[in-house]
Amino acid sequence: MTTLEARFSGLGADNAPGQEVRQSVDQVAALQRGERMDGAPVDFSHGDVDAFPPPPGAEQAWREGYAVGGAQAYTEYRGAAAIREGLAGRLAEFSGAPIDPEQELILTPGTQGALFLAMGAVVADGTKVAIVEPDYFANRKLVRFYGGEIVPIPLRYSGKAGENGPDLDRLEQAFRDGTKVLVFSNPNNPTGHVCSEETINRIAALAAEHGATVIVDQLYSRLLYSGETYTHLRACQTRPENLLTIMGPSKTESLSGFRLGVAFGSAALVDRMEKLQAIVSLRAAGYNQAALTTWFQEPAGWMDQRIAAHEAIRDELLDIFRTAGLPTAAPQAGSYLFPELPPLCVAPEVFVRLLRHQAGVTVTPGSEFGPDSGQSIRLNFSQDHGNAAAAARRIVEMVERYRA
Repeated sequence: MTTLEARFSGLGADNAPGQEVRQSVDQVAALQRGERMDGAPVDFSHGDVDAFPPPPGAEQAWREGYAVGGAQAYTEYRGAAAIREGLAGRLAEFSGAPIDPEQELILTPGTQGALFLAMGAVVADGTKVAIVEPDYFANRKLVRFYGGEIVPIPLRYSGKAGENGPDLDRLEQAFRDGTKVLVFSNPNNPTGHVCSEETINRIAALAAEHGATVIVDQLYSRLLYSGETYTHLRACQTRPENLLTIMGPSKTESLSGFRLGVAFGSAALVDRMEKLQAIVSLRAAGYNQAALTTWFQEPAGWMDQRIAAHEAIRDELLDIFRTAGLPTAAPQAGSYLFPELPPLCVAPEVFVRLLRHQAGVTVTPGSEFGPDSGQSIRLNFSQDHGNAAAAARRIVEMVERYRA
């Protein structure tokens, strides 16, 4: 296999949100011959924007952007200057440190686009990249695609006091051994773990000491549950010179169909990202950028209601899985659950297909998030509450059906 073939072989899209695993007609027929369960189909591989629609004003903002015409369609590669200007102030207030809208902020086609550009700005052949495991599936794939070397950093997320968080001793050793980049999500995708203030400050200090670049995905940092606090890495007193924060309104705010993301931080990294975006996608969709004028400006109480609704779903699903004996850490933020399956009489990847065809429930296999997470499944519970609970019960029934 050539180097190019090897890089693309790791970019399979079968288990990506909204994707059906490719199977032969015979395979599907065999799966469907099993006893079917009643209930509305639920796709836990991504959030339901019908159950949780975008905030009021997003559509009108888009229409106004469309009405502007060519000036909004063909913005600067970094995004429309006026939109960046307003957004920089709101993001700076949220994250605790100033942002220069001209030099330190870029709008991208979704946070996925931001991650692709960020990795392209810092990873080359042989670059050692620390990856938290489990973590967002694209992190590992992009490191390999760009020719980097993955340095795994285990994440503890059991929920037991004093036992949560990435292994910082392992991270420190990785930096000493020449690792130059750390990529991680906080809140963590898929577990919903939020790094403590102590952890974030030590990550910042270690990266600064060793001259490492840090890319932190904060996509769910607004969706914090009762009693939880959040520490922004860029607000730390000591922080690395090359630091990039990725956010976007696609999940918590249900604007995923607009494909909008932002990245802010080191001017040198943002400059590289702009050059790469200029030949990949030119810019975030021009008309869609206008919807960002509503971000962090939702109606009073809107975010509180959204968080409360998700917390209620989270709590019921946790009760269902834990009552059935499926270990499931309580997410501190975000809309993901990561229950662990018991030993089954079928392989986990087969069980995932059986869930879809026999129970009408689509989940993402845990193996997508790390090589040691194959016995887990990820659920995005941003769904209709009743349908989500019913689907969780069907998962439990399927576990009992196929338990070893």
